[in-house]
Amino acid sequence: MTDHIRGVLFDKDGTLFDFEATWCAWAATTLTDLARGDAGRAAALGARIGFDMASRRFDPASEVIAGTPDDIVRLLGPGVPEMSDADLTRTLNASAAQAPQVEAVPLAPLLAALRGAGLKLGVATNDAEAPARAHLAAAGQEEAFDFIAGYDSGYGGKPAPGMCLGFASAMGLDPAHVLMVGDSTHDLDAARAAGMPAVAVLTGLARHDELAPLADAVLPDIGGLLEYLGI
Repeated sequence: MTDHIRGVLFDKDGTLFDFEATWCAWAATTLTDLARGDAGRAAALGARIGFDMASRRFDPASEVIAGTPDDIVRLLGPGVPEMSDADLTRTLNASAAQAPQVEAVPLAPLLAALRGAGLKLGVATNDAEAPARAHLAAAGQEEAFDFIAGYDSGYGGKPAPGMCLGFASAMGLDPAHVLMVGDSTHDLDAARAAGMPAVAVLTGLARHDELAPLADAVLPDIGGLLEYLGI
């Protein structure tokens, strides 16, 4: 195993779980529900967050891909004036918690191998903590992690380094000994700001050429971590 790595901190969406396979279906259903079945209104709401209802795909430049629920509310809110921001946030978090997650690779054997190598494991997501825990629990993997933080857990959201530093502190690790793994520039910027090495994966929507300048390595998916770490 790579000698200096003592912990691995994962992003969730686009890293542990495949982004398109999970969130495009969620977006189409949620926007339709918010629009009360009005297809034209649903399409207009989709445009606000960079989601095309016809193709059921996100624009890779969409602000919400690596954003927080607060970002989605800010963009969607003017399109649903009948809902307060607080109500919209609750609605989005509740629907997100129920979104079926598609594992980027089989998580159980990968996480078991990492833990078996003595590594501390964490999740740092710009999702809210409650849906994040629901997703990990649904995959049977909540207990595999020593630390789970969302943007609302008190550390702030990425690209700020708060969650990264929070994990390192909670585990008693030097940030230089923690590998951050993510699919967006937000993840990699957070790692660099925290003084952590970083690996990018391509199971989100960001392209190799966007991620490579900020990453120590770019892997197709997290399944390549065992070889990368020499486990």
